[in-house]
Amino acid sequence: MFEDLKKTIDKGLDIAFMNAEKVAQAAKDLAKENKLTKEEAKKLYDYLVKKSEEARKSVETEVQALVKTALKKMEVATQADLKKLDARVKKLEAKGKAPVRRKAAPKATPAPKPRVK
Repeated sequence: MFEDLKKTIDKGLDIAFMNAEKVAQAAKDLAKENKLTKEEAKKLYDYLVKKSEEARKSVETEVQALVKTALKKMEVATQADLKKLDARVKKLEAKGKAPVRRKAAPKATPAPKPRVK
């Protein structure tokens, strides 16, 4: 019984990430295995397509949230941050004030190589 439950769960997860063609084939297989009528098979197909789309959207939303959190932790500038800075620079330029340009830090000179005798 436990093995049947595992197979059912695995099949459900597989179906969640299938394309439409594979969902149709899975619905046909399940309908055949369970001796469903054509109407029942159609309902099953529609249900599988709906659940597949819901699972795909859920995973996409979750991945986007994880990426957003990771980027925030790494303090990567967002498009909104860049747009704010661009607007600020344009505003300063319009006032006649050039943006502050800092001198580049002097390059470190490499340490002399030890002489080989």
